[in-house]
Amino acid sequence: MPMAFSPGLLVVAGSFAAFRLLNRGLERLVPPPPSARRNRWKWRNIWTSLAHSVLSGGGALAGFYLHPEMSNDLVGTHPPGAHSLVAVSVGYFIEDFVDMLCNQKLHQSWELLFHHSVVIICFGIAVLLHQYVGFALVALLVEINSIFLHLRQILLMANLVHTPCYRLNSLVNLGTYVVFRMATLAWMSRWLFLNRHNVPPAAYAVGTAGMAIMTPMNIILFYRLLRSDFLKSRRDKEEGQDKEE
Repeated sequence: MPMAFSPGLLVVAGSFAAFRLLNRGLERLVPPPPSARRNRWKWRNIWTSLAHSVLSGGGALAGFYLHPEMSNDLVGTHPPGAHSLVAVSVGYFIEDFVDMLCNQKLHQSWELLFHHSVVIICFGIAVLLHQYVGFALVALLVEINSIFLHLRQILLMANLVHTPCYRLNSLVNLGTYVVFRMATLAWMSRWLFLNRHNVPPAAYAVGTAGMAIMTPMNIILFYRLLRSDFLKSRRDKEEGQDKEE
């Protein structure tokens, strides 16, 4: 296949520009509450990420529902919309990478910058080669959980931790984390292993490295969420009861 200019790169560039404009205008659309005004860029960043998660997670679900044949061939079979959705996600991750690099200290954001670098490389290969788009679409199912991760951050910044809304979101967040993040990553790792003889060595190496990086990062994040939203709140409640006694 000749390495001609890929139209997917135009979608990536357009997505980058669109998410950049959305980020700039979000403060007018969703004004930050007093508790978030000291960190305005973070407020805009989270809402931009939420918009991407709704678009990409919902798009990935719709893609597999409308085109179930993709699940039988994650390498070569994909409708044009699936390729465009992966390209849009590349543009978003580049925009978010730039936003964090410009507004946050490196020691605070290096984990996410590393995560985004891996995603940009893996998804970028799918966009350029028009291969493994179905596999990338499976990875975008993770964004369904990201919706509730971003809502959690918004509620934290709005100082709404001790509310039923936060508690409900915590429960849904943990449930979708297991179903759409942990189970999806486990399924992707299994697929790579079972199809190792049918995947070119270079693509297999990139995919395996990506899974090796993402899996421990997500296990650590799951523990942090569990400790912060459930173990800590239970411990605080028990300490309060002890004081009353």
